[in-house]
Amino acid sequence: MAVEQPDPLMAALSSAMPLAFEQLDSTAAPLNQGRTGLVIVDEIVGFAAPGGGNLAPPGPDADVSRMVAETDRLARQFSANGWPILAFLDTHEPGKAEPPYPPHCERGSGEEEFVPELRWLETNSSTTLIRKDCINGFIGAISGKRNLLVDWVLENSLESLLVVGICTDICVMDFVLTILSARNHDMMPGLVDIFVYQSACATYDLPRDVAESLNLPASMSHPKAPTQYMGLYFMASRGARLVSAIK
Repeated sequence: MAVEQPDPLMAALSSAMPLAFEQLDSTAAPLNQGRTGLVIVDEIVGFAAPGGGNLAPPGPDADVSRMVAETDRLARQFSANGWPILAFLDTHEPGKAEPPYPPHCERGSGEEEFVPELRWLETNSSTTLIRKDCINGFIGAISGKRNLLVDWVLENSLESLLVVGICTDICVMDFVLTILSARNHDMMPGLVDIFVYQSACATYDLPRDVAESLNLPASMSHPKAPTQYMGLYFMASRGARLVSAIK
């Protein structure tokens, strides 16, 4: 039986830019105090259901399945305790492009809806839904002169956020980096920590050879392991706290 060889790129990343993780206990602070909100980013058909669209995994994906299962577990616990949940659902107007990506998650297509495992959140009393039309959920939450995400944080007197979703290095990272800046700008007094739960985050895989076989430029390559790692690294480097396990 062949022994899988370690990936030299991942070894180099781990050596040059190590990540630090912590564990959380849902029966202890800060989660048990009701001052932590769960933020779910884009766990919808067009990104997380096999064959669900141009940007969905073409077939079963273990990382995406784990993300959905862990998100469902956490969301059910938050709901049972009456703790606040907010979910972003990527939703684009038909025909309005979002370069450099192909059409995806257009309104009315079904791609913009929760994956089946999370569809119960649509009618859950603890859950606030925000349909966003861009990568960055913080920007997508702007409605007139208000920001619906900021309103939710303030209305629930939140001291921390626990962020999960897809894609780690794109929509999740853009949201986390922006809310860290908004926190430091005192837009949400009382908000202290942004936690990112590794096991409930996932991204997509597009190795260079596959990209080129699809007549895409090499710069569109997106190998899953390093991009996942780099997304986590950049969030942590800006002040997010990475979580490896939640009991």
